[in-house]
Amino acid sequence: MSERLAVEGMVLSAMPIGEYDKRITILTKERGLISAFVRGARRPNSPNLAAANPLAYGVFELYEGRSSYTVSKTDISEYFRDLTMDLELVYYGFYFLEVAEYYAQENMDERQRLKLLYLTLKVMEKKVLPLTLVKFIYEFKTLVINGEYPNVYSCQVCGEKENLHAFSMKHRGLVCDKCREKEGGDTLQSSSIYTMQYIISTPIEKLYSFKLSDEVQEELVQLMRIYRKRYFTHVFKSEEFLEKSMW
Repeated sequence: MSERLAVEGMVLSAMPIGEYDKRITILTKERGLISAFVRGARRPNSPNLAAANPLAYGVFELYEGRSSYTVSKTDISEYFRDLTMDLELVYYGFYFLEVAEYYAQENMDERQRLKLLYLTLKVMEKKVLPLTLVKFIYEFKTLVINGEYPNVYSCQVCGEKENLHAFSMKHRGLVCDKCREKEGGDTLQSSSIYTMQYIISTPIEKLYSFKLSDEVQEELVQLMRIYRKRYFTHVFKSEEFLEKSMW
């Protein structure tokens, strides 16, 4: 007999299977990233019709088979309906879902990633911060969760913790004034440095609690764009679509 279990999480993606079924990918608290079949999810009278779509958040009751899960029942607490009414928010939202799905792993502790995704979507719904800033915060905190973030607390060449005013792509972090003369680096505003330090050290619950000047925000967005392009080869399809839609 198949084991039955309940997991809490969010649907990241869904694809049709056969005539009436779907296969969904869920980011869960209990088992990280999992895929599950939802039988009859494409039937108009299916109780799981809305639950088998991206952004649905709640509890999923599953049967665990030898090589796959099957959803038997759902209790969805959040559909992010306000977000889905705004096309620009939808573009950003699906980018955040794709990033989470790419980095999340099965049977790993992904609670921080799930919390970051959920709170990011809630902040977007409230429209309290510029979307470009939300995107930067989400991307940078994702690097923190992955353990791939740049060092912004000491010089990456000599270890000095004072006079840090420049960022070196070569060394993946800050360099002091003295080492910058030899190694190079781009000068950053002190507010940009403090912002990155804040994102690294602050719990996710308090992450979206600040605003930046347009100048600082643009500096950080450009820094993240260059950093990702240099050190990460994966291209997110939803981000390409998002960038095209903004022109």
